[in-house]
Amino acid sequence: MLDQPAPKIELLRAAYAAFNARDIDAALALMAPNVAWARAFKGGFVRGTEAVRAYWTEQWSEIDPHVEPIAFHPEDDGQVLVEVHQVVRDLAGAVLADEHVGHRFTLEHGLIQAMEVCPLVSSGLGA
Repeated sequence: MLDQPAPKIELLRAAYAAFNARDIDAALALMAPNVAWARAFKGGFVRGTEAVRAYWTEQWSEIDPHVEPIAFHPEDDGQVLVEVHQVVRDLAGAVLADEHVGHRFTLEHGLIQAMEVCPLVSSGLGA
């Protein structure tokens, strides 16, 4: 039983897989209708699945991001901090960014309620 990933981690893995496959509908199906999503590429937040769709559509017309979850860190308040390896390319394929970043998710009722980008604190992460 301990080898089985928690439902929250499975949900997040599915969301990253859908994002990387550019399957917007599959990703949005994992989100609450009023999800708050960080606009990592532009700053600020969008709210609601249709706003996320518009943001991603715009983003993918300008850059080609790939985010691979490396580690999942459940937090005391029920949130999950995901360490991701993010590679962002321009549309010609040149690497614009290759870095590790943190995504903090709030999940309730089996859906993503919010995602924010946060710095990775060196203590405890990646160790």
